[in-house]
Amino acid sequence: MGARILVVDDDAALAEMVGIVLDAEGFEVSYCADGDGAFAAFSENDPDLVLLDVMLTGIGGIDVCTQIRG
Repeated sequence: MGARILVVDDDAALAEMVGIVLDAEGFEVSYCADGDGAFAAFSENDPDLVLLDVMLTGIGGIDVCTQIRG
């Protein structure tokens, strides 16, 4: 399977649509629907790329990015 991508977005329909396209291109896709669980999802899935919504429920996307980069 291809690279692992974590999609973090609180809009389920948008996340699913992005995931369908990525899956069709051979990527292994995992999802997280809120900022509160994003760092845990990152740690569990060890993705090669994170597609991160900036305006999330709970912890915002910028804060999640800061956690991940730390």
